[in-house]
Amino acid sequence: MKKRAFDIVVICLAAVVWVPVVALSAVAVLVLSGRPIFYRSRRWVGPGTAIEMVKLRVMVPNANKVTAPVEAGRFLNTPPDSPLYTPIGRLLDRLGLNEIPQFIHVLRGDMSIVGARPLTDVVRDALSELHGDIDSRWVTPAGLTGLPQLIGRHGVDDQQRLALESAYSLRSATAPSLRLDFMILLHTVLITFGLRKPMSYEKALRMAQPRHHRLHAPELAHQRYVGPAEADVA
Repeated sequence: MKKRAFDIVVICLAAVVWVPVVALSAVAVLVLSGRPIFYRSRRWVGPGTAIEMVKLRVMVPNANKVTAPVEAGRFLNTPPDSPLYTPIGRLLDRLGLNEIPQFIHVLRGDMSIVGARPLTDVVRDALSELHGDIDSRWVTPAGLTGLPQLIGRHGVDDQQRLALESAYSLRSATAPSLRLDFMILLHTVLITFGLRKPMSYEKALRMAQPRHHRLHAPELAHQRYVGPAEADVA
């Protein structure tokens, strides 16, 4: 309940900023890229739970049907130099402004501000095939930002991202910390606008660990996600 209250308070207090930003960004998309202004697609936000997610459109229309080379792994992220991005869309995506409409999903209770990112059908299926059951990343609600975002979408591999998301999710379920959520949100804003350098994998993973259980950097550097199948064998 405290996490839910934190989400609502933050969104309401920040409305004086994010509402005008979304409005101006929507006008920019309309003028520079045309319609549609918003992009909707099904995203998984928990085990067996999917929603119709809304974002500002940052790519060419029907980009999901366009065949274009993308790098392997990294949660199948679209490279920042992909020709699928519109000029204004590339800027909005770099600043993360295209994600702000998801505050509506947070207010509805579908998501949280901090948590593992929602996944498309393709990414969810690919990760499940490669790493087995990935539901541990969703012990708590999916979110707009999380530990991997403090490093950068291209700064971690799949194993590291799953380890970060699972570590945060399990920490929030067993020892909830509003301070942790606040620090992740604060660092996200500072890093996005170039006011702070992205974190290392070890530092981000350390944030999710209670102070009395924190590992040292050499141990953290080798910590990775272990799926159920691997755990059973071990």
